[in-house]
Amino acid sequence: MNLVEALRTRESVVAAELRPPRAELSAHAGLEAWIDTYHAVRSLVRHDVFVFVTDSAVGSQEEDNLRHLVTNLGDAASRSHVVPFLTAKHTLEYCLGYADRAWQHGFPALVVLGGDKSVGPSRCVEHAWQLRARIRERQPGLLLGGWANPHSDAAQQVEFLLDAHNHAEFYLTQIVSHHQLGAVERFLAEASRRSLDVPGLFGVFFYRSANRRTLAALGEFLPVPADGLAQEFGDGDDAVTVCARTIRRLREAGARHFYISNLPLVRTQATLQAILFKT
Repeated sequence: MNLVEALRTRESVVAAELRPPRAELSAHAGLEAWIDTYHAVRSLVRHDVFVFVTDSAVGSQEEDNLRHLVTNLGDAASRSHVVPFLTAKHTLEYCLGYADRAWQHGFPALVVLGGDKSVGPSRCVEHAWQLRARIRERQPGLLLGGWANPHSDAAQQVEFLLDAHNHAEFYLTQIVSHHQLGAVERFLAEASRRSLDVPGLFGVFFYRSANRRTLAALGEFLPVPADGLAQEFGDGDDAVTVCARTIRRLREAGARHFYISNLPLVRTQATLQAILFKT
């Protein structure tokens, strides 16, 4: 079962998002980080968890995620459950070749995003849908994922997803929190009003603490409810409890599917299970 089939048939899908090692790591440190990544991916997939693997997250140059996945995962993890990210922050030739490689090596789905304009290399196209359109011409069998931001105007975001030129069979959202339920509820209401049929996964961040400096750094890339998190951690809640509370409240609001970002690379599956147990 591929990701889109799971989103359309399962009551709820909770996926994991993992970030590959940074390209500037030393050979030894990079090797150790990739070993941890492989173990995490294999463990998650064995437990029927879909895994997204990012591409140059928050502007940092990362290793070629697809090359490493193909070389090192082998048959140890079902590729139907591994979904690489591709941002437009590469040359067009690289992006199109990346999609070719993904299809040739048996990855049925790919998330294609524009990438943060404020940091890192420039995009090869202005909008991600333009890259998805080019990929669709070359690899019509690939399931392509897009992006939505519930923190922006709900009507506009849903309109983007409904547009025939969007070329996306599913979408992921920007990170949201139970401290930001209003944005989620507005987005879901608009999606229902417009009869949006494209399935999506809401982003949930695994905040490991309420360290103000860390939250401020994260706040440059995603909306962080720093005061609410400080209150929860200050009351004695741990990271697992806070993350589970977000999923629980989002489900109550009507969201069905989620991906969890920033899970640790060590004991990844155990951490995810602990979160799900509390939801």
